[in-house]
Amino acid sequence: MSGHNLITINNCNVEGSKKTALQNINWNFKTGESWLVIGPNGGGKADFLKAICGQMNIVPDSAYSDSIYSNIFDDSVEIVSLERAAALIEEERNNDESEYVEGGVDIGRTGRVFLAEAILGAKVKKNRALPDEAKKLEAYPEVKLCGIERILDRGLKYMSTGEIRRTLLCRALISKKKLLILSDPFAGLDVESRKILLDFFDTIAKKQLDDNASLDFPRIILGMERYHEIPDAINMVLEFSDKKISYCGPKSDYEKLLNDRNSLKEKDREKNRAEFENDVEKIKQETFFLHTEKIADDKEVLIEMNNVNVGWGDNRVLIDLNWKLNKGEHWLIRGPNGSGKTTFLELITGDNMQVFSNDIKLFGSRRGSGETIWDIKRKLGIVSYRLHVEYRMVNSTTLENVIISGFRDSIGLYEAATDVEKAAAKKWLQLGGFAGREKEAFGSISYGEQRAILILRAAVKCPPILILDEPCHGLDEGFRQKILDLLEIVANSGTTTLLHVTHDPSEVLECEKNILEFHPKETPMYKIICR
Repeated sequence: MSGHNLITINNCNVEGSKKTALQNINWNFKTGESWLVIGPNGGGKADFLKAICGQMNIVPDSAYSDSIYSNIFDDSVEIVSLERAAALIEEERNNDESEYVEGGVDIGRTGRVFLAEAILGAKVKKNRALPDEAKKLEAYPEVKLCGIERILDRGLKYMSTGEIRRTLLCRALISKKKLLILSDPFAGLDVESRKILLDFFDTIAKKQLDDNASLDFPRIILGMERYHEIPDAINMVLEFSDKKISYCGPKSDYEKLLNDRNSLKEKDREKNRAEFENDVEKIKQETFFLHTEKIADDKEVLIEMNNVNVGWGDNRVLIDLNWKLNKGEHWLIRGPNGSGKTTFLELITGDNMQVFSNDIKLFGSRRGSGETIWDIKRKLGIVSYRLHVEYRMVNSTTLENVIISGFRDSIGLYEAATDVEKAAAKKWLQLGGFAGREKEAFGSISYGEQRAILILRAAVKCPPILILDEPCHGLDEGFRQKILDLLEIVANSGTTTLLHVTHDPSEVLECEKNILEFHPKETPMYKIICR
């Protein structure tokens, strides 16, 4: 395919602050091309995309005479990713001044302020009058396209995962940058939002397939952890594995390669799953004495909510919710972005203070009757976006200590680990595919690998309740299948009851026969289904 070079990378290295991340990279992005960048967690894809948007350095290798790097987009690049969203929430929490604010609540930057800053190219000072540009945002086509008119005046840290992703996409569009990098953009989005984004991507990407298309509209590079929901407009694929390019060429040839790989994997699927299940059971038995809670009554009511209402001002999030969780009844939680799913889970975990103004019982005791947050969390395993953000704030913690903190219900580890705990952590890391990496820092691994580690952390103590808020965010196909197998095994053990939020039908587990469905401004509905 002939075309004009937009980005040229010949015999270059990608350099981080302390080490070389990728070596001897060769790739050209030309007019008439629409690229997908893909690869397993930790394989190099994330480093490459960071380098393209200027977060890491692309350096010509002096060992090659033809080594060159050129990028016509220069610094006119914007990235939308799970990691970018997490970093944004982390920044908002670091700047929280609730203790100095009358009423004790600092909502931080709103979506309106965040978008206005992209238009102005500068920060909007706190407590200053909004610029005129911010007052007109409802009329912007980018705001309408991303469907965020209703949440413009909500604090960024109070947005759901899907809402923050759509806000970041809107900011990228409003910024008028010439190259947009969308990394795993469909993660955490509901069906409607995914359709909007797919339509948007195809509209833009089809324009860039024209070899003579103007550079006045933005180009897009799509990054994905797995080959799923790939827009039709993609015609080229760049794959990274083991910190190297493992495929570079037409999408049609890549799909043939994937089919061959999948056929080989399918032959060994049942054997590998059986071996994995045996490994899980063996580790659980060997570490049984470290489990913090044992619940013997099979008929025990674990959670009970009576006429629960939650909201802020005129925004009603949960309305007249009556629901209970019995031991062994695994629930699928679903509903569109912003419908109250995360708020519902935070009432259980104790991260939403309105739990004390409602009739909510956990493990037989009403919240606010004297139990501490640690009394509650000792009986819970949690995987959530909020937890992931909190762990990024102690990102020097080793993988070994992250796993051990699951036994202690802490964020990070603040007392020396015992030899027994270290041995248990090593076994769980090996089970998850992290053998020999126990001393690596949590912050040094990819977003998807971080999520896999947090799932292992939640599972190690076999808690009475395992809360999973979009657990497979950022996971490649290999990690995703292993984690789903692990969750199914944990559910079938009889010791742990699952509450599972997901927008992806392919991630629904066979054991999840109860559904709690949320819709904005409506009383949640629940039902039991047969599989």
